[in-house]
Amino acid sequence: HAAYSQSNASFAGEIAAFQHSDSITFPPRHAILFVGSSSFRKWTDVQDYFPGYTIINRGFDGSQLENVIYYAGKIIYPYDPKQVIIYCGDNDFAYDTTVTAETVAGRFKELFFLIRQHLPNANIGFVSIKFSPSRKQFWDKMRETNKLVSQFLSKKKNAEFIDVTKAMLDENGNIRTDIYQNDMLHLKPSGYKLWQKVIAPYLLK
Repeated sequence: HAAYSQSNASFAGEIAAFQHSDSITFPPRHAILFVGSSSFRKWTDVQDYFPGYTIINRGFDGSQLENVIYYAGKIIYPYDPKQVIIYCGDNDFAYDTTVTAETVAGRFKELFFLIRQHLPNANIGFVSIKFSPSRKQFWDKMRETNKLVSQFLSKKKNAEFIDVTKAMLDENGNIRTDIYQNDMLHLKPSGYKLWQKVIAPYLLK
């Protein structure tokens, strides 16, 4: 794993902060867990977008699927969530430009089977990798990864592929840039508003 610029150790601080927060107030069991990278981490007011649901947000900045796998024992299983919504894979391409769509889809499958093993009844949803304007050189690989994950999940029970990509296009079918912050990577509230509309129907009551 030496090739990764983001080692598991580099996230120790963020994970420790989650654990500290849990030690003060442990989140309710059977909630909906959002986990993955900064697109979730920066959605700090995610609970406001989904009133009537209990959301736990355990996104951490810059994480790749391997990091989520590594920390699953600390930020997924302990909460015994009824549903796990994952947004991750985006950074896997940005940090290792040689990585293939098959590899990233394979990492997701590994995470999927781990969650199934530890939380056999939990619903698992994968939010499609978004086509950030700043990461255009990876769009083809991301599209292929989305396709592979979608095909994989279509054969699984109690699991779904949540495609946010179409909602992020303008009327001409182009990627909207107005829903992104200046870095053209992270979303503005208007972007999260689109995500809310797509994700909400999948959430378990």
